[in-house]
Amino acid sequence: MVEELGQIFESSGVVVVAHYEGMTVANMQDLRAKMREAGGSVRVAKNKLAKIALEGKPCASIADYLTGMTVLSYSEDPVAAAKVVDAYAKTNDKLVILGGAMGDSALDPAGVKAVAQMPSREELIASIVGCIGAPASNIAGAIGAPASNIAGILSTIEEKAA
Repeated sequence: MVEELGQIFESSGVVVVAHYEGMTVANMQDLRAKMREAGGSVRVAKNKLAKIALEGKPCASIADYLTGMTVLSYSEDPVAAAKVVDAYAKTNDKLVILGGAMGDSALDPAGVKAVAQMPSREELIASIVGCIGAPASNIAGAIGAPASNIAGILSTIEEKAA
């Protein structure tokens, strides 16, 4: 278990720690399903084992958050887990974000919310592709523009002649 948690802490882009006291099994299953859709996972583990697994890991700073009934949400995408947990916490007041870590950077609850506001990997890729494609469409528009201008001028001359 400690080894498995250590692997999670080492390979995740972001880890979010939250209290889940009072959540029903259905709520937890809903959170897990939403996290799976986003490419992340949710894990409940004994705090003592998680603290042992954190020793020597980049995100060891989250050990202070591991008190009480905590749930770990993590994803390889540095934004996905934070987005899902933040959105879920807005609809369910039983899930309280304590903090998290992004690599070796510690995040407080406000930091997790800030990360949740950032665009995901897919959104960034889409915007980069859009930026790359924009110059080509601008060139095509510039090449096509003189022809439309000539057509407009010819139709104006034709109307005057008639």
